[in-house]
Amino acid sequence: MKTIQLTPEIEALVNRHVKSGRYGDDLAVIQEGLRLLGERERIYQGRFEELKKEVAMGVEDLKQGRKVDVREVIAVDS
Repeated sequence: MKTIQLTPEIEALVNRHVKSGRYGDDLAVIQEGLRLLGERERIYQGRFEELKKEVAMGVEDLKQGRKVDVREVIAVDS
């Protein structure tokens, strides 16, 4: 097992979660935090892939001569 040093702020946060009774010990708090970090990264990565596809579709539309005047789009949204 690896030993890490926490900042006083993070240590206080971990202690607060343990004292709340929701987590049994420091390790459980850290594990949950890392699980949530992984989940967030998967969500961001998925959204990034969606955006890349949308950009590629937009570029293809431009190549095919399909384009929209941005002023029309802004007028519709406002």
